[in-house]
Amino acid sequence: MDSKASVFFASLRGKRVAVCGLGSNNTPVVRQLLELGALVEARDRCSREQLGDTADDLERAGAVLCLGDGYLDGLENADLILRTPGMKPYLPAFEAARRRSITVTSEMELFFELCPAPIYAVTGSDGKTTTTTVIAGLLDAGGRRVFLGGNIGRPLLPLVEQMKADDAAVVELSSFQLTRMTCSPHVSVVTNVAPNHLDWHTDMAEYIDAKRNIVAHQTSADRAVLNADNAVTAGFVQDTRAQVFPFSRKGSLPCGAWVQYGVIYAAAPGETPVAVMPTADIRLPGQHNVENYLAAFAAVWGEVAPPLLAAFARSFGGVPHRCELARELHGVRWYNDSIGTSPSRTIAGLEAFDKPVILIAGGYDKHLDYAPLGAAAKGRVKHAVLLGATADKIAAALPRSVPVTRVADMAGAVASAAALAQEGDIVFMSPASASFDMYKNFEERGEDFKRLVGELE
Repeated sequence: MDSKASVFFASLRGKRVAVCGLGSNNTPVVRQLLELGALVEARDRCSREQLGDTADDLERAGAVLCLGDGYLDGLENADLILRTPGMKPYLPAFEAARRRSITVTSEMELFFELCPAPIYAVTGSDGKTTTTTVIAGLLDAGGRRVFLGGNIGRPLLPLVEQMKADDAAVVELSSFQLTRMTCSPHVSVVTNVAPNHLDWHTDMAEYIDAKRNIVAHQTSADRAVLNADNAVTAGFVQDTRAQVFPFSRKGSLPCGAWVQYGVIYAAAPGETPVAVMPTADIRLPGQHNVENYLAAFAAVWGEVAPPLLAAFARSFGGVPHRCELARELHGVRWYNDSIGTSPSRTIAGLEAFDKPVILIAGGYDKHLDYAPLGAAAKGRVKHAVLLGATADKIAAALPRSVPVTRVADMAGAVASAAALAQEGDIVFMSPASASFDMYKNFEERGEDFKRLVGELE
């Protein structure tokens, strides 16, 4: 019997499919659709010159390119429209297509509909990628075949026909992907919710509503893992029919995962709590990583044996660009935390250190409040090296006790930090801002930082 995915893919042969936005997740989807026999229009605001080899490769593969300012013109001729997550789903061109009964969806929404395996999905303002990666590692350790993807930078739709019912799909979801989402995973995880992406969302309420969609369509057979220490996520318990497994770093719970006297405990509802491991044994530094593990343990509790959970936490070294130790030189430790694209992320990183910190921060402005970062910097940051569009906003939020050096670029930031650092110091590159004023993405920013640090003598 043909799978749901194979039946759907067969129906696309000869159909006009418009793929809007040619980012890292959609480009492989364009190639997949062409191989299925669809007539694909690859649409993007960027010019051919900006897309470079991507444009040439897709055109050679058979896609029709629609690029530049009018890239959304003519959508009314499509049979199916796939938008990239960064494009708002209610753009006038998409609404006009819906009025003509044309389906407007996304790679991730299609994947949710077609995936035969249980889906474990993670969202939140901070900790998504680490928690998603840990869940995948834990399930793998427990003997499952795991497919990891989503906002982590890997599309899963091209792999869906390889998946079986006893596999596991582990997915990171951004608020962009969750906006207007009408399906939810079997296991949902919300790490926390704090102000973020307010340059894209209309307001904080819309951002929260997007995050809420991860639990809103669950059933009583599903599981919702919610941060009991965060007021917004704790409130999501009212919005789901799933069985709730809360987690807390601050107090014991009747079920879920929590910390008590420095030990992680976990339990399903009605079970006797089990001591999993001391928090001090977790290899990744910082209380924010304790929370990430609490969320991951709650997500897989009952499927992976406690000794395997503890063994993984003791050995896993982390994900690049997330409090990543780039180098130790002359007694100074240099950390790459390029994923720190919001104040809350940077604050969590700062709290992981017990030594003086030279903070490198600043970048693209997402219209966030930097006052909490200023409060957290007091007593922790000995000097701030600032760059990018948010440099002035961050400088204004910092206490007067923190000296500030402004630089033009990352090379200047690394050079200034090297001149300021003394043995025993930490240099922490955690911008509390997005990267788009100087880099394509946070990964490129982190790699540039690591390259510059590696060249220091």
